Amino acid sequence: MRMSKYYAPTLKEVPNDAEIKSHELLIRGGFIRKTASGVYTYLPLGNKVLKKIERIVREEMENIESQEILMPIIQPAEIWQESGRWDDYGPEMMKLKDRHNRDFTLGPTHEEMITTIVKNELRSYKQLPISLFQIANKYRDEIRPRFGVLRAREFIMKDAYSFHDSEESLDETYKAFYKAYEKILERLGVDYLVVEADTGAIGGSDSHEFQVKAEYGESTIYYCDCGYSATDEKAVSNVIFEESNETEQEMKKVDTPDVKTIEDVANFLNVDKTKIVKSLLFKGREGWVLALIRGDYELNTSKLKAYFGDQTLSMGEPEEIKNEFGVEIGFIGPVGIKNVKIVADYSIKNMKNFVVGGMEKDKHYVNVNINRDFKIDVYTDIRMVSKGEPCPKCGKPLKEIKGIEVGQVFKLGTKYSEKLHAYYTAEDGKQKPFIMGCYGWGVSRTLGAIVEQLHDDYGIIWPRNIAPFELVIIPVSMKQKELSDKAEELYKLLKGKYDVLYDDRDASPGFKFKDADLIGIPLKIILGKKMKEGKVEVKLRYERNSEEVDITEGFEELLKIIEKKLNEYDPKIYVKSIDKE
Repeated sequence: MRMSKYYAPTLKEVPNDAEIKSHELLIRGGFIRKTASGVYTYLPLGNKVLKKIERIVREEMENIESQEILMPIIQPAEIWQESGRWDDYGPEMMKLKDRHNRDFTLGPTHEEMITTIVKNELRSYKQLPISLFQIANKYRDEIRPRFGVLRAREFIMKDAYSFHDSEESLDETYKAFYKAYEKILERLGVDYLVVEADTGAIGGSDSHEFQVKAEYGESTIYYCDCGYSATDEKAVSNVIFEESNETEQEMKKVDTPDVKTIEDVANFLNVDKTKIVKSLLFKGREGWVLALIRGDYELNTSKLKAYFGDQTLSMGEPEEIKNEFGVEIGFIGPVGIKNVKIVADYSIKNMKNFVVGGMEKDKHYVNVNINRDFKIDVYTDIRMVSKGEPCPKCGKPLKEIKGIEVGQVFKLGTKYSEKLHAYYTAEDGKQKPFIMGCYGWGVSRTLGAIVEQLHDDYGIIWPRNIAPFELVIIPVSMKQKELSDKAEELYKLLKGKYDVLYDDRDASPGFKFKDADLIGIPLKIILGKKMKEGKVEVKLRYERNSEEVDITEGFEELLKIIEKKLNEYDPKIYVKSIDKE
């Protein structure tokens, strides 16, 4: 491809709305352009990389005999209502009505659709197991789209679904997808972690996420050298909360004027945060839930939703809470509260003489004790883990790293098949619901994740197999006929062997070099002043110095050097480790 004819509008300036490096570089490098908040156009460079990522994903799916289909983006509301997820997804769903006032959604995922499709086609256990996948656009109305293509409203995803007649069969396919995802990441040439994950609105039991390590990733991962790893939504630790040996004191209600936050309460009452219990009100399908946790810890809403199996669970609005309970949120507490289910984190189980909201404006209770002053309905782990806490497997301090999720696998069980009445005839002649698995891969997210990990101060450092071009030919001047003629000859020779970009623009050498680095092309072939001696310069993207190659007797030696350098090319070696102890 000739650069003079290629639509690759690079920019010198950093975009005003670029929050992270990948967003900045993809815009500056001419890969994407913003159409609306969370919606992007992929320009030729971006589209080319996407297609190469898709090819790798598609090949690994076909290697495990998953079959490609293509399902509609627009899905009828009925199937989502039948599964119960019309409300679970809530405002994240892009909902619309047709001219007949029928409800539809732009699919955020396709569990309902695929189950509806196969339930009338797969009738016998003899047809199982089977897995089907597609690569298609998805839509989620993110409340705050951010990080460029990493958290967008419209995105490209590979989603796959498997159908089984036994848990053993599901386990086998789950492992096959797990290994296929590892192969994808290895072929993409990035550092990654596989971690235990929350199932969220997808549901099911076991789930793992495939995370690309990144200094400014959107996910927080806790891991240990023993092999344990999990996202912050799922992570647990082996913290032991010892029983207090204090004598129970008399509960008192005290004045706390305009004192609402944990920090304010601690300072005003001169107590440590560990002596305060946070009281947080949530509303879900079954009504109000009061979640209690020790004051120095953060509540994990994903664990709370998972415990109740209710993805609609959300924190109550201040005005709604005041109308329902007659008190402002800063003074809510478990003593005397009515018509709520009280769920407590294990961190407060052994506490004594602690502080809670007084259920009255500008009031708190001190010396509160469980069972004597209020009852708890259930204890469960609803706490966010912190770096340094003991690993649940070996007890060593947990480490923390940031990551970007690019893939996730789920064991769905019979969640969708039962609700959507998708049954097959088992070997014993009985009708049974399909046991299902689900496997997602974010194609467009992968684009951003790779850039976030593999870049330097000059631009992107693409792995060879997904770079928009493997090498670029740069004559330092198109006005020097000797250079332009030799560049043309070289271009014709190489374009049948490699994915080649020929920068034939009438621009300064510095401008061309900067664009090549910004775009992230693995190898430069430079035709400059050394051509007087019959030599060209060859330089990998991350190398400081170029290698001179004599071409006076032909291109044979140059071809050997090009192949050698491209085979040795490994961006990971030149990107600093982002593991944080």
